[in-house]
Amino acid sequence: MAGQPNQKADGDTSEAGTDMTDAVDFEIIELFFFAYRDFTSDPDVILEKRGFGRAHHRVLHFVDREPGMTVADLLDTLRITKQSLARVLKQLIDSGYIHQVAGPEDRRQRKLYTTKEGKTLARALAEPQSRRIAEALAKSGPGARDTIKRFLAGMKTADEN
Repeated sequence: MAGQPNQKADGDTSEAGTDMTDAVDFEIIELFFFAYRDFTSDPDVILEKRGFGRAHHRVLHFVDREPGMTVADLLDTLRITKQSLARVLKQLIDSGYIHQVAGPEDRRQRKLYTTKEGKTLARALAEPQSRRIAEALAKSGPGARDTIKRFLAGMKTADEN
């Protein structure tokens, strides 16, 4: 059963004689899988209606949260290739959700901004996620938000902390 160690007929819960329950936290791993599935489910429905996916969501989210960020900044934030970003960004620009402006000092630099439609879509994607977070925090008790923020920050790769 999910969340439980694999139990053999003789009661041994290990592989090759070592107790794996201390080494691998399957319960938390599975909770992450389920939380991610549900966290993304509402935006997925909204995105699908526009022919977009989660990559579009991430790009739109970060451009909306940091107006004027450059393409290089976005590549660094998302840790994706230029090729991956180019396709998604082109679709968002062509659909009228993001516009790019040449940089004031370097005309080759591209600064990204959400359009009015882009802001509206970014908000529509964030609202159900925000509600889901608020409901989970309400069930988690006082101080949960700070604890969860520290935990999630700790889960990020060290160079991002």
